[in-house]
Amino acid sequence: MRNNKGKTGENKSRNRANEKGIRGKRSKPGENNPKFKETGRKSKFKTKDKRKTTRPTKTNQGNSEGIRLNRYISNSGVCSRREADEFIKAGVVTINGKAVTELGTKVVDGDIVKFDGRTLYPEKKVYVLLNKPKNYVTTTDDPHADKIVMDLVKNACSERIYPVGRLDRNTTGVLLFTNDGELSKRLTHPSYSHKKIYHVTLDKSVTKQHIVDIANGIELEDGPIAADAISYISPDNKLEVGIEIHSGKNRIVRRIFEHFGYHVRKLDRVYFAGLTKKNLPRGKWRILSQKEVGFLKMAK
Repeated sequence: MRNNKGKTGENKSRNRANEKGIRGKRSKPGENNPKFKETGRKSKFKTKDKRKTTRPTKTNQGNSEGIRLNRYISNSGVCSRREADEFIKAGVVTINGKAVTELGTKVVDGDIVKFDGRTLYPEKKVYVLLNKPKNYVTTTDDPHADKIVMDLVKNACSERIYPVGRLDRNTTGVLLFTNDGELSKRLTHPSYSHKKIYHVTLDKSVTKQHIVDIANGIELEDGPIAADAISYISPDNKLEVGIEIHSGKNRIVRRIFEHFGYHVRKLDRVYFAGLTKKNLPRGKWRILSQKEVGFLKMAK
């Protein structure tokens, strides 16, 4: 009699290996640690991950195995995947006319997905950088505002994009727009603490002691706050200060200087999460490069 025991064990090992090959190994994004000084040195971006920083957008087109429903919703530009999970559980998402509440449901070719009665189509992700001018309100729609930032980027793309965070009406500088809901949430969520650098012009000279106090930390009405870095733009001009900060609190830079009795005449955001307004005139926009998008997605 032929002994098949060894062959059977060998087949099982091969099957397990095949299963691992099918599932694949999920790659982890590298870390982006931007080092930037407002003292004139160039920005340096370092990452431990040498792989490509961008990947093609996945949709259900040409994918007979399908993609997860929350990813499909996120790709359509409605919201992040985490938010999509909540909408799925709430029963406001349907596939082919049937409400879906089970997380992990797959969408395949030919499926019609609707969110709150509206058919969803996966969009190409778009990332637009604007050098915001003064007197524009950061909103998608405001009947009481004469000028909104959406007026400046209306011809940037056919997809519907949204501002990431906000700048006050009188604050100028770097403002990002995208339809990538997941990235937008990560860039604005307080737990991620993305770096922002502002060029501040005051109504009177800032004292050295106040510079030290702001660096060490002060107490405002909504809690303590400290600058990550702060210095004069020029040794001969005490009216202009560069300040680096991570906090996303409302009007935080203005409130810091108001705490010491200064009035902010001009506030310009020159850096946000690795992006600058270099070679971008005021009021103009540009599409981010694949490299820039890659850095944004890797940023912690």
